[in-house]
Amino acid sequence: MKFHIAINLERMDANTDMASVRDHTLEMVQMADAAGFDIAWAAEHHALEMTIAPNPFQLLTWWATHTKNIRLGCGVANAAYWHPINIAGEAAMLDLLSNGRLEMGLGSGAYQREFDRMKPGLQQPDSWKYMQEMLPLVRKLWQGDVEHDGEYWQFPKSTSVPKPVQKEVPMWVAARSPITFDYATANDCNIMCWPLTLPMSEAEKYKVQLDSAIEKAGGWNRNFALMRHTSIYETDADRQASIDAIRHVLGKFGNLMMKKGDVINGFTENVPLQELEGNVRVEPGMLEENLLFGDPDTAIGKIKQYEAIGVDAFIYYASMGLDRDVQKRSLQSFINKVMPAFA
Repeated sequence: MKFHIAINLERMDANTDMASVRDHTLEMVQMADAAGFDIAWAAEHHALEMTIAPNPFQLLTWWATHTKNIRLGCGVANAAYWHPINIAGEAAMLDLLSNGRLEMGLGSGAYQREFDRMKPGLQQPDSWKYMQEMLPLVRKLWQGDVEHDGEYWQFPKSTSVPKPVQKEVPMWVAARSPITFDYATANDCNIMCWPLTLPMSEAEKYKVQLDSAIEKAGGWNRNFALMRHTSIYETDADRQASIDAIRHVLGKFGNLMMKKGDVINGFTENVPLQELEGNVRVEPGMLEENLLFGDPDTAIGKIKQYEAIGVDAFIYYASMGLDRDVQKRSLQSFINKVMPAFA
Protein backbone atom coordinates (compact mmCIF):
# COMPACT_ATOMS: atom_id res chain seq x y z
CA MET A 1 0.00 0.00 0.00
CA LYS A 2 1.33 3.40 -1.02
CA PHE A 3 0.20 6.63 0.63
CA HIS A 4 -0.59 9.97 -0.98
CA ILE A 5 -1.80 13.25 0.50
CA ALA A 6 -4.36 15.59 -1.04
CA ILE A 7 -4.62 19.02 0.50
CA ASN A 8 -6.12 22.35 -0.49
CA LEU A 9 -5.54 25.92 0.49
CA GLU A 10 -8.86 26.57 2.22
CA ARG A 11 -10.44 29.57 3.91
CA MET A 12 -13.75 28.95 5.59
CA ASP A 13 -14.32 32.59 6.53
CA ALA A 14 -12.97 36.05 5.73
CA ASN A 15 -11.21 36.34 9.11
CA THR A 16 -8.72 33.59 8.25
CA ASP A 17 -5.32 34.94 7.24
CA MET A 18 -4.33 33.83 3.75
CA ALA A 19 -0.64 33.62 4.57
CA SER A 20 -1.32 31.27 7.48
CA VAL A 21 -3.35 29.02 5.17
CA ARG A 22 -0.48 29.02 2.67
CA ASP A 23 2.12 28.16 5.29
CA HIS A 24 0.02 25.44 6.91
CA THR A 25 -0.55 23.70 3.59
CA LEU A 26 3.17 23.63 2.84
CA GLU A 27 3.95 22.33 6.32
CA MET A 28 1.52 19.43 5.82
CA VAL A 29 3.14 18.56 2.48
CA GLN A 30 6.59 18.72 4.06
CA MET A 31 5.47 16.38 6.84
CA ALA A 32 4.22 13.92 4.21
CA ASP A 33 7.48 14.24 2.25
CA ALA A 34 9.59 13.49 5.31
CA ALA A 35 7.38 10.51 6.19
CA GLY A 36 7.72 8.86 2.80
CA PHE A 37 4.36 9.62 1.22
CA ASP A 38 4.52 8.88 -2.49
CA ILE A 39 2.52 11.78 -4.00
CA ALA A 40 1.10 15.15 -2.94
CA TRP A 41 -2.01 16.12 -4.91
CA ALA A 42 -3.28 19.61 -5.74
CA ALA A 43 -6.69 20.21 -7.30
CA GLU A 44 -8.00 22.81 -9.73
CA HIS A 45 -10.94 25.02 -8.71
CA HIS A 46 -11.94 28.59 -9.42
CA ALA A 47 -13.46 31.46 -7.44
CA LEU A 48 -13.94 29.34 -4.30
CA GLU A 49 -12.24 30.19 -1.01
CA MET A 50 -12.85 26.66 0.32
CA THR A 51 -10.55 25.29 -2.42
CA ILE A 52 -8.01 27.89 -3.53
CA ALA A 53 -6.36 26.32 -6.57
CA PRO A 54 -6.68 28.37 -9.77
CA ASN A 55 -3.60 26.68 -11.25
CA PRO A 56 -2.43 23.38 -9.73
CA PHE A 57 0.89 23.54 -11.59
CA GLN A 58 1.78 26.82 -9.90
CA LEU A 59 1.01 25.37 -6.47
CA LEU A 60 2.90 22.15 -7.16
CA THR A 61 5.95 24.05 -8.42
CA TRP A 62 6.01 25.94 -5.13
CA TRP A 63 5.80 22.68 -3.18
CA ALA A 64 8.61 21.28 -5.35
CA THR A 65 11.01 23.97 -4.18
CA HIS A 66 10.38 23.07 -0.52
CA THR A 67 10.36 19.25 -0.69
CA LYS A 68 12.86 16.55 -1.57
CA ASN A 69 11.28 13.30 -2.70
CA ILE A 70 7.50 13.46 -2.77
CA ARG A 71 6.04 13.38 -6.26
CA LEU A 72 3.76 16.17 -7.38
CA GLY A 73 0.31 15.29 -8.60
CA CYS A 74 -2.08 17.44 -10.58
CA GLY A 75 -5.24 15.98 -9.10
CA VAL A 76 -6.87 16.88 -11.35
CA ALA A 77 -6.90 19.55 -14.05
CA ASN A 78 -10.25 20.09 -15.74
CA ALA A 79 -9.54 19.44 -19.42
CA ALA A 80 -12.35 21.69 -20.64
CA TYR A 81 -10.76 24.77 -19.06
CA TRP A 82 -7.42 24.41 -20.86
CA HIS A 83 -5.91 24.50 -24.33
CA PRO A 84 -3.80 21.36 -24.99
CA ILE A 85 -0.63 23.30 -25.88
CA ASN A 86 -1.01 25.40 -22.73
CA ILE A 87 -1.53 22.51 -20.33
CA ALA A 88 1.20 20.38 -21.93
CA GLY A 89 3.71 23.20 -21.49
CA GLU A 90 2.63 24.05 -17.92
CA ALA A 91 2.86 20.42 -16.85
CA ALA A 92 6.22 19.88 -18.55
CA MET A 93 7.61 23.00 -16.91
CA LEU A 94 6.63 21.59 -13.51
CA ASP A 95 8.40 18.34 -14.41
CA LEU A 96 11.52 20.27 -15.40
CA LEU A 97 11.60 22.45 -12.28
CA SER A 98 10.94 19.50 -9.96
CA ASN A 99 13.57 17.26 -11.60
CA GLY A 100 11.03 14.79 -12.91
CA ARG A 101 8.45 14.50 -10.14
CA LEU A 102 5.26 15.24 -12.13
CA GLU A 103 2.20 12.99 -11.89
CA MET A 104 -0.29 14.28 -14.49
CA GLY A 105 -4.00 14.01 -13.74
CA LEU A 106 -6.93 14.97 -15.95
CA GLY A 107 -10.60 14.94 -15.12
CA SER A 108 -14.04 16.16 -16.05
CA GLY A 109 -14.79 18.59 -13.23
CA ALA A 110 -17.47 18.46 -10.58
CA TYR A 111 -19.32 21.73 -10.09
CA GLN A 112 -21.70 23.12 -12.70
CA ARG A 113 -21.18 26.52 -11.05
CA GLU A 114 -17.58 26.48 -12.27
CA PHE A 115 -18.53 25.44 -15.80
CA ASP A 116 -21.03 28.29 -15.96
CA ARG A 117 -18.12 30.68 -15.42
CA MET A 118 -15.12 28.93 -16.96
CA LYS A 119 -16.81 27.21 -19.92
CA PRO A 120 -20.29 28.74 -20.38
CA GLY A 121 -22.72 26.45 -22.14
CA LEU A 122 -20.95 23.21 -21.24
CA GLN A 123 -22.86 20.86 -18.96
CA GLN A 124 -20.71 18.92 -16.51
CA PRO A 125 -22.04 15.49 -17.65
CA ASP A 126 -20.65 16.22 -21.13
CA SER A 127 -17.19 17.36 -20.05
CA TRP A 128 -15.65 13.88 -20.21
CA LYS A 129 -15.50 14.31 -23.99
CA TYR A 130 -12.94 17.10 -23.58
CA MET A 131 -10.80 14.94 -21.31
CA GLN A 132 -10.83 12.07 -23.78
CA GLU A 133 -9.70 14.29 -26.66
CA MET A 134 -7.05 16.06 -24.59
CA LEU A 135 -5.21 13.21 -22.87
CA PRO A 136 -3.66 11.48 -25.91
CA LEU A 137 -2.99 14.87 -27.46
CA VAL A 138 -0.92 16.01 -24.47
CA ARG A 139 1.15 12.85 -24.72
CA LYS A 140 1.80 13.57 -28.42
CA LEU A 141 2.73 17.20 -27.74
CA TRP A 142 5.31 16.01 -25.22
CA GLN A 143 6.94 13.89 -27.97
CA GLY A 144 7.18 16.49 -30.74
CA ASP A 145 5.27 18.40 -33.40
CA VAL A 146 1.55 17.68 -33.71
CA GLU A 147 -1.11 19.06 -36.02
CA HIS A 148 -4.60 18.67 -34.62
CA ASP A 149 -8.09 19.02 -36.08
CA GLY A 150 -10.38 17.69 -33.38
CA GLU A 151 -13.89 18.30 -32.18
CA TYR A 152 -12.88 20.77 -29.46
CA TRP A 153 -9.42 21.98 -30.45
CA GLN A 154 -7.78 22.74 -33.76
CA PHE A 155 -4.27 24.06 -34.29
CA PRO A 156 -1.43 23.88 -36.85
CA LYS A 157 1.82 22.05 -36.22
CA SER A 158 3.10 22.69 -32.71
CA THR A 159 4.78 21.01 -29.76
CA SER A 160 5.13 21.35 -26.02
CA VAL A 161 7.93 23.62 -24.84
CA PRO A 162 9.56 22.58 -22.61
CA LYS A 163 9.44 18.81 -22.79
CA PRO A 164 9.12 16.74 -19.59
CA VAL A 165 12.26 15.45 -17.93
CA GLN A 166 10.68 12.03 -17.48
CA LYS A 167 10.72 9.74 -20.49
CA GLU A 168 7.17 8.67 -19.56
CA VAL A 169 5.06 10.92 -17.34
CA PRO A 170 2.58 8.92 -15.23
CA MET A 171 -0.96 9.82 -16.33
CA TRP A 172 -3.96 9.70 -14.00
CA VAL A 173 -7.69 9.86 -14.64
CA ALA A 174 -10.31 10.65 -12.01
CA ALA A 175 -12.99 7.99 -12.48
CA ARG A 176 -16.40 7.10 -11.07
CA SER A 177 -18.40 6.00 -14.12
CA PRO A 178 -17.82 2.85 -16.22
CA ILE A 179 -17.08 4.88 -19.36
CA THR A 180 -14.17 6.61 -17.61
CA PHE A 181 -12.78 3.34 -16.23
CA ASP A 182 -12.93 1.92 -19.75
CA TYR A 183 -11.11 4.92 -21.18
CA ALA A 184 -8.40 4.97 -18.50
CA THR A 185 -7.53 1.29 -18.82
CA ALA A 186 -7.60 1.38 -22.63
CA ASN A 187 -5.21 4.35 -22.56
CA ASP A 188 -2.82 2.92 -19.96
CA CYS A 189 -3.62 5.48 -17.25
CA ASN A 190 -3.59 5.22 -13.49
CA ILE A 191 -6.98 5.69 -11.83
CA MET A 192 -8.03 7.66 -8.77
CA CYS A 193 -11.47 7.41 -7.17
CA TRP A 194 -13.30 9.32 -4.48
CA PRO A 195 -16.34 7.59 -2.90
CA LEU A 196 -17.36 10.87 -1.22
CA THR A 197 -19.09 9.94 2.05
CA LEU A 198 -20.51 6.67 0.74
CA PRO A 199 -19.77 3.32 2.44
CA MET A 200 -17.22 0.64 1.58
CA SER A 201 -19.64 -0.82 -0.95
CA GLU A 202 -18.98 2.23 -3.17
CA ALA A 203 -15.26 1.44 -3.25
CA GLU A 204 -16.09 -2.19 -3.99
CA LYS A 205 -18.31 -1.03 -6.89
CA TYR A 206 -15.40 0.94 -8.34
CA LYS A 207 -13.20 -2.16 -8.21
CA VAL A 208 -15.86 -4.17 -10.06
CA GLN A 209 -15.97 -1.46 -12.73
CA LEU A 210 -12.18 -1.49 -12.93
CA ASP A 211 -12.04 -5.27 -13.30
CA SER A 212 -14.60 -5.10 -16.10
CA ALA A 213 -12.61 -2.37 -17.83
CA ILE A 214 -9.38 -4.36 -17.52
CA GLU A 215 -11.04 -7.35 -19.12
CA LYS A 216 -12.20 -5.20 -22.05
CA ALA A 217 -8.73 -3.69 -22.41
CA GLY A 218 -7.02 -7.06 -22.36
CA GLY A 219 -4.88 -6.16 -19.36
CA TRP A 220 -3.70 -3.20 -17.29
CA ASN A 221 -0.66 -2.71 -15.07
CA ARG A 222 -1.16 0.68 -13.44
CA ASN A 223 -2.23 1.97 -10.02
CA PHE A 224 -5.70 2.17 -8.50
CA ALA A 225 -5.86 4.87 -5.82
CA LEU A 226 -8.75 5.69 -3.53
CA MET A 227 -9.25 8.96 -1.63
CA ARG A 228 -11.05 9.51 1.67
CA HIS A 229 -11.34 12.42 4.06
CA THR A 230 -9.03 11.40 6.90
CA SER A 231 -8.79 12.33 10.55
CA ILE A 232 -6.90 10.24 13.08
CA TYR A 233 -7.86 11.28 16.58
CA GLU A 234 -6.85 10.09 20.00
CA THR A 235 -8.93 12.45 22.16
CA ASP A 236 -12.66 13.13 22.42
CA ALA A 237 -12.03 16.79 21.64
CA ASP A 238 -10.27 16.04 18.34
CA ARG A 239 -12.96 13.50 17.45
CA GLN A 240 -15.72 16.05 17.93
CA ALA A 241 -13.78 18.73 16.08
CA SER A 242 -13.35 16.39 13.12
CA ILE A 243 -17.01 15.41 12.92
CA ASP A 244 -18.16 19.01 13.30
CA ALA A 245 -15.72 20.17 10.59
CA ILE A 246 -16.69 17.56 8.01
CA ARG A 247 -20.40 18.22 8.55
CA HIS A 248 -19.82 21.94 8.15
CA VAL A 249 -17.82 21.58 4.94
CA LEU A 250 -20.34 19.12 3.52
CA GLY A 251 -22.97 21.83 3.83
CA LYS A 252 -20.80 23.94 1.51
CA PHE A 253 -20.05 21.01 -0.79
CA GLY A 254 -23.77 20.30 -1.00
CA ASN A 255 -24.34 23.87 -2.11
CA LEU A 256 -21.94 23.40 -5.03
CA MET A 257 -23.16 19.93 -6.00
CA MET A 258 -26.87 20.65 -5.66
CA LYS A 259 -26.89 24.40 -6.51
CA LYS A 260 -29.00 25.14 -3.45
CA GLY A 261 -27.12 28.14 -2.12
CA ASP A 262 -25.08 31.15 -3.18
CA VAL A 263 -21.36 31.94 -3.24
CA ILE A 264 -20.63 35.43 -1.99
CA ASN A 265 -17.20 36.96 -2.61
CA GLY A 266 -15.82 33.44 -2.97
CA PHE A 267 -17.35 32.07 0.26
CA THR A 268 -19.85 29.27 -0.18
CA GLU A 269 -23.06 29.47 1.81
CA ASN A 270 -23.96 26.39 3.81
CA VAL A 271 -26.99 24.37 2.79
CA PRO A 272 -28.96 23.34 5.90
CA LEU A 273 -27.89 19.79 6.68
CA GLN A 274 -31.46 18.49 6.61
CA GLU A 275 -31.70 19.53 2.95
CA LEU A 276 -28.71 17.50 1.82
CA GLU A 277 -29.42 14.32 -0.08
CA GLY A 278 -27.95 11.75 -2.43
CA ASN A 279 -24.18 11.45 -2.18
CA VAL A 280 -23.90 14.26 0.35
CA ARG A 281 -24.86 12.62 3.62
CA VAL A 282 -24.01 14.00 7.00
CA GLU A 283 -25.22 11.72 9.80
CA PRO A 284 -22.32 11.68 12.32
CA GLY A 285 -22.22 7.94 12.91
CA MET A 286 -22.29 7.22 9.20
CA LEU A 287 -19.48 9.69 8.53
CA GLU A 288 -17.29 8.21 11.24
CA GLU A 289 -17.90 4.74 9.82
CA ASN A 290 -17.45 5.51 6.12
CA LEU A 291 -14.57 8.00 6.18
CA LEU A 292 -11.08 7.27 7.44
CA PHE A 293 -12.01 8.62 10.85
CA GLY A 294 -10.99 7.00 14.11
CA ASP A 295 -8.06 6.06 16.26
CA PRO A 296 -4.94 4.55 14.66
CA ASP A 297 -6.07 0.94 15.04
CA THR A 298 -9.43 1.73 13.47
CA ALA A 299 -7.70 3.45 10.56
CA ILE A 300 -5.39 0.47 10.03
CA GLY A 301 -8.40 -1.84 9.88
CA LYS A 302 -10.15 0.33 7.30
CA ILE A 303 -7.09 0.63 5.08
CA LYS A 304 -6.65 -3.14 5.21
CA GLN A 305 -10.19 -3.45 3.84
CA TYR A 306 -9.21 -1.24 0.91
CA GLU A 307 -6.05 -3.28 0.45
CA ALA A 308 -8.12 -6.48 0.39
CA ILE A 309 -10.32 -5.28 -2.48
CA GLY A 310 -7.28 -4.31 -4.55
CA VAL A 311 -6.56 -0.65 -3.82
CA ASP A 312 -2.87 0.13 -4.53
CA ALA A 313 -2.67 3.59 -2.94
CA PHE A 314 -4.64 5.38 -0.25
CA ILE A 315 -5.04 9.15 -0.67
CA TYR A 316 -5.19 10.90 2.71
CA TYR A 317 -7.58 13.81 2.02
CA ALA A 318 -6.68 16.35 4.67
CA SER A 319 -8.93 19.29 3.76
CA MET A 320 -12.31 19.59 5.47
CA GLY A 321 -12.20 22.96 7.21
CA LEU A 322 -10.63 21.33 10.24
CA ASP A 323 -8.64 23.35 12.78
CA ARG A 324 -5.05 23.42 11.54
CA ASP A 325 -3.51 22.11 14.77
CA VAL A 326 -5.94 19.18 14.75
CA GLN A 327 -4.99 18.54 11.10
CA LYS A 328 -1.33 18.34 12.02
CA ARG A 329 -1.98 16.06 15.00
CA SER A 330 -4.00 13.77 12.75
CA LEU A 331 -1.29 13.56 10.12
CA GLN A 332 1.40 12.97 12.73
CA SER A 333 -0.62 10.13 14.28
CA PHE A 334 -1.12 8.65 10.82
CA ILE A 335 2.62 8.82 10.16
CA ASN A 336 3.65 7.45 13.55
CA LYS A 337 0.98 4.84 14.18
CA VAL A 338 -0.80 3.89 10.94
CA MET A 339 1.83 3.83 8.20
CA PRO A 340 4.18 1.44 10.05
CA ALA A 341 1.50 -1.28 9.78
CA PHE A 342 1.97 -1.18 5.99
CA ALA A 343 5.73 -0.77 5.86
